[in-house]
Amino acid sequence: MGADREGRGRRRPARVMAYAAGGVLVLAGCASMPDSGDLRDVESTPRQETQVRVFAVPPGEDAPPSEIVQGFLEALTSDDPHYKTARQYLTGQAAKTWRPEVSATVLTDGPGAKPEAGGGGEATGEISYMLTGTKVATVDAQQAYAPASGAYGRSVHLTQDAKRQWRIDALPQGVVMGESDFQRNYMSVSKYYFASNTSATGSNAQPTVVADPVYVRRRVEPMTQMMSSLLKGPTRWLGPVVRSSFPTGTALAKDTDSLTPDDRNKLTVPLNDKVVGIGVNRCREMAAQILFTLRNLSPAVDEVGLRAGGSELCSLTQGEADATATRNSARHPDYLYFVDGEHRLVRIPAGNSGTKPDPAPGALGEGETALRSVAVSRDEHTAAGISLDGKSLYVGSLVSGGSLGEPVLRSRGGAEKNRLTAPSWDANDGLWVADRHPDRPRLVLFQEGKGDPVEVRMPNLGGRIQSVKVAADGVRIALVVEKGGKKTLLVGLIERDERPGAKPVVSVAELRSATPELEEVTTMSWAGDSRLVVVGREHGGVEQMRYVQVDGSTPDVPAPAALTGVKEVTAAEDDQLPLVAYSVDGIVRLPSGEQWQKVTEGTAPVYPG
Repeated sequence: MGADREGRGRRRPARVMAYAAGGVLVLAGCASMPDSGDLRDVESTPRQETQVRVFAVPPGEDAPPSEIVQGFLEALTSDDPHYKTARQYLTGQAAKTWRPEVSATVLTDGPGAKPEAGGGGEATGEISYMLTGTKVATVDAQQAYAPASGAYGRSVHLTQDAKRQWRIDALPQGVVMGESDFQRNYMSVSKYYFASNTSATGSNAQPTVVADPVYVRRRVEPMTQMMSSLLKGPTRWLGPVVRSSFPTGTALAKDTDSLTPDDRNKLTVPLNDKVVGIGVNRCREMAAQILFTLRNLSPAVDEVGLRAGGSELCSLTQGEADATATRNSARHPDYLYFVDGEHRLVRIPAGNSGTKPDPAPGALGEGETALRSVAVSRDEHTAAGISLDGKSLYVGSLVSGGSLGEPVLRSRGGAEKNRLTAPSWDANDGLWVADRHPDRPRLVLFQEGKGDPVEVRMPNLGGRIQSVKVAADGVRIALVVEKGGKKTLLVGLIERDERPGAKPVVSVAELRSATPELEEVTTMSWAGDSRLVVVGREHGGVEQMRYVQVDGSTPDVPAPAALTGVKEVTAAEDDQLPLVAYSVDGIVRLPSGEQWQKVTEGTAPVYPG
């Protein structure tokens, strides 16, 4: 929407753009529009102009219908907090009833607009235009992102007001824009809630925080937007497995338009009367949710104070927030683990530049059983390994001298590809593995890595699991599922029903695709609170490695450097540690800002988890 467009007759500026270049504010070329004829597509601002600021321009005197529609679409991409300029293109009644915050529809390019057949004409005093494009995604009223596809088509109707000025009097709710304008206008941020099931945290442990990514407007009071979104509660998808410490109906106090930390980086948050009289412990949990949510926003917030009813309810520092709740993804692993040429479990200090591994302590590192894949618990006290033939799952302590014992699970699959996947540990020492036996494919969980397996309910899976990775928060799970010759990445929620004296019931629900454009996912790993690193290819494309968000969006970070022949990849949720992969060159790692480096020969690299 920032490029010049051809047209006939008089032209006028549609919007003004400014961007920072070498510390100087520079005005970019203004877009222009035709007075007559069909509208050109509303082209998106080029993605590379990341510092672009767009200022909407109000409608001109006696502007024709085409210019009104085009100007309105341009105004939707501006940094106007309340879309005041966009509303000037509407009739008074339409301006009152239009709700831009209910949704954002993202198109491949900016929306096109053409007069509708039978929609009237300028001579009749009313006219309709059809907005068209190809959908990429939608953002709903909860600010949750969801990939979308197919054609977009919505109608806008214009009429002349008492002053004979053309204005839009009927239009779809929400906003619509091209993909690069969306990326310039919006940013993905995570708000935090607590895992609601005690099995994910332990009954006597601190509550575990779970990230809930949403999209907010980048330059429109993002801190205030995040606070409002946090107080309204989790998104519909995550809601079943998390809880909030804020009482229902909690909101910012009236007339709170902005939130800004003071000169000591303390943020005071005024809340309505719903929180008056809450206990100190609950207040501290509320403050912890705020601190985790605002941790990555600027300016920095080191302390939060909550106020209501004219007094401060409590205050909490970042350090105290870490002591109030657990963010498992922030745990720094001690080692990187993999399988060496002798099929033993070996390890290298995490983040170390060394290339010589040492055998892991315990039976799995002593070569008692030849291994093909491994997983290490998040506390690094226990390891699990799949035998070289893929039939057996072993669990052993990472203590020297311990014996391995019998396998805790055996697969009866005939071919190796029909046997056990690599295992994965959750945040509560639960061990997950899938059996790919064609006649009885299943996902099982060993509580605390031992005992009888719990068969996990998988409604509407529709395929066979090829890979399993549980998130550090213990309530989300990533699966590579093969169906109809395609391997796709699905992310679901772990739901537990555990009652005294009854066998636990564990389910994976609300599965959704995180990579709808990839048809062949080779390998994946969690790489943050709500991010995964994925290796795969699009239809007719070549293999690529990329980051994806659990909601299916692409994070605003550079993709990893290209690497050929990737068979497995692993990432620590701590993004300070390098990516590690098993490729045609053996075990390789990618330090920040550098190229891939060979570590040593080996297979199946994993960080704990």
